[in-house]
Amino acid sequence: MIKEFLDETKRSIDSIDYIAIDEIIGILNELRELRGRLFIVGSGGSAGNASHAVADFRKLCEIESFSFDNISELTARVNDDGWDNSTTEWLDASNFTNTDCLFVLSVGGGMPGVSGNLVNAIKFAAESRAKIIGIVGNNKCALTEYAHASVVIPTKQWKTPIVEGLQTVLLHLIVTRLQINTPVW
Repeated sequence: MIKEFLDETKRSIDSIDYIAIDEIIGILNELRELRGRLFIVGSGGSAGNASHAVADFRKLCEIESFSFDNISELTARVNDDGWDNSTTEWLDASNFTNTDCLFVLSVGGGMPGVSGNLVNAIKFAAESRAKIIGIVGNNKCALTEYAHASVVIPTKQWKTPIVEGLQTVLLHLIVTRLQINTPVW
């Protein structure tokens, strides 16, 4: 199983669209130049990746960044507004505008009946005319429908661990490119 898992991870890496990564880098570079804010969202392991990414984007790239990782606020919003509206209400309370960017990390990317919080946040960002970017494991989802740029990590098996693991690799790649401003390849 170890070899099969690593082989599937290699196949996923080999299938990633480098141009999409560069498009995300361009959007984030423009966001930094315009002094916009970056809101990174995800659920489960992708939420953990979002929290980590905020630290890197703020410290290493000097992009004002936020993730929805305050457990007290999260549980209060879920209790009062429901899961599907929790992220949108957080964005609204943060005065999210068209000068900001929503960065979605998700295995599924938001589909009917799954990740309603992310689907609604993506639609909210679209209505706000903000930039929308993301790294997901599904090419037919809310994120890819609305995104200005998105990276899809294709997998046939072990979807969640491979997508969430490669999100971290790609986030570090993006941060490195923005930090030192050298070609990725």
